[in-house]
Amino acid sequence: MKWIPALLLLLLTLAPAQAQTPLDSGEPYLRSPRLGINHISLTNEATSDERYAHALALGAGWNRWPLYWNQVEPEPENFHWDNYDSLVTNDLRNGLKINAILIGRPEFAADGARIKGLNEPIFADGTDSPREDKALNPDNPWVNFVQAAVQRYKPGGELAQAEGWAADEGIRIWEIWNEPDYPPFWEAGIYDYARLLKTAYIVIKRIDPDAQVMFGGLLYNTQDNWLARVLAILEKDPLREANNWYFDIAAVHNYTYPWRSGWLVLYVRQTLSAYELDKPIWLNESGTPVWDDYPGPVWARTPDERLLRSTQQQQAWFFIQSSAYALAEGADVIFFHQLYDDCGNQPAGTNFLPHEGDICEGNGPCFGDAFGLYRNDASALCFSHHDQPGTPRLAAIAYRLIADILGNAQWEQSLVYTAAEKVIIITFDTASQRIYVIWNRTMEPLTLDLPAAGDSAELYMLERATRSIQPNIRDIYTLNLPPAVRDSYPDLQPGDVTAVGGPPLILIEPVANPLLKPAIEQFEDILVREQ
Repeated sequence: MKWIPALLLLLLTLAPAQAQTPLDSGEPYLRSPRLGINHISLTNEATSDERYAHALALGAGWNRWPLYWNQVEPEPENFHWDNYDSLVTNDLRNGLKINAILIGRPEFAADGARIKGLNEPIFADGTDSPREDKALNPDNPWVNFVQAAVQRYKPGGELAQAEGWAADEGIRIWEIWNEPDYPPFWEAGIYDYARLLKTAYIVIKRIDPDAQVMFGGLLYNTQDNWLARVLAILEKDPLREANNWYFDIAAVHNYTYPWRSGWLVLYVRQTLSAYELDKPIWLNESGTPVWDDYPGPVWARTPDERLLRSTQQQQAWFFIQSSAYALAEGADVIFFHQLYDDCGNQPAGTNFLPHEGDICEGNGPCFGDAFGLYRNDASALCFSHHDQPGTPRLAAIAYRLIADILGNAQWEQSLVYTAAEKVIIITFDTASQRIYVIWNRTMEPLTLDLPAAGDSAELYMLERATRSIQPNIRDIYTLNLPPAVRDSYPDLQPGDVTAVGGPPLILIEPVANPLLKPAIEQFEDILVREQ
């Protein structure tokens, strides 16, 4: 397809008007099995058809959201499923797969920062050994909640039977907590998390053997390798081998610095390999908040004011670069955080008119986290005063571009290469083409001479129409690479002068038997020149 950003922006803006009726698998949406978006749907209020239409228009195949224990079971054995019943039903009605996070703790299960009864046996016979006819231990409230949630939402479960769903409709991915290595989410310690994971795994697999249990997505915001520490605990468990070490999928989170997305996937794979484990790895949160658009701090001038924030252009570049790094290192699924700004990390109800910093003298929040692919609507609970409510940012175009090119592609090999220490080149070799993702990592405009293997290629850039290009008489593609834009990310890797590189371009070159073509590092004629 030809990539014409202006027309796609119009399509994305108008999509809700064409999606007021229930969607089904017959709709012309990609629903990429490799791409998801966090918080497509809302937990405590009805999710509009508009939100679903926007996510589907971008090519998302997955939704990720938290199932809060404290919301569904505020008192023992008193379950309130209505909000989540609607959420699950609407996700499935729109053809989305679900990555559900089991998280939260009701007051009756609180023991300081810990979960009361977590270290009690799983089963009423005083053991952790599963058998179909065994009752759960009533003194372990966590396992009783896990059982209730999975029985409710598994394929063939309580809701599926009530709604008459097909045999495979329901939740099959259960993530055990969110960012347990980040104290604001988990303060109960490493041993309690290992126990949380083990008990959830045993209960989930007993109820739905085909379910997949995910280790809670790790932020790695310190030097502490939480995954390795949990594996060291599980290594001493005599039942670990029989229970797949109590998880099927590992997950990581990364923000603002694209390089870390690939590094974290590699780091987790190496950690697993140290224990002779091979498991899928998901990047199920990634993104960067913008500072140059409401509700971000649009008045920001200093590096400290812009710390860990990006421009709207850089947010779009981030997603392409982050996705390329992560997929090249073997990530199975990638999520962008998030569909709309919603409330960001601010309290529910946070709202204010656009301003230039003049209201920041008080104690209340005067800016928010603008993570969204879309700006909030005028009816949003938070940040509802954008002068272009409900419209897409450039990152939405980047997401759709990755969905079109890499969302369903099957490649045989991939490679990350740095040319002359100045240009990042990532390649994906499919059965019939080589896909290049290329960007400038310096502050100066550069020209890249890239050896050709065919007669032409398709060149994709975010803010320009797609065009066919041909090599010159020396069989070289000449590519102009704009410079990166200065940002204020700390702790950069050697050679990086910014976290987000310059505007990425994607080159797709049809090649017969691309696996027989030399890898990019073997090209002798590749040349980087200053303009």
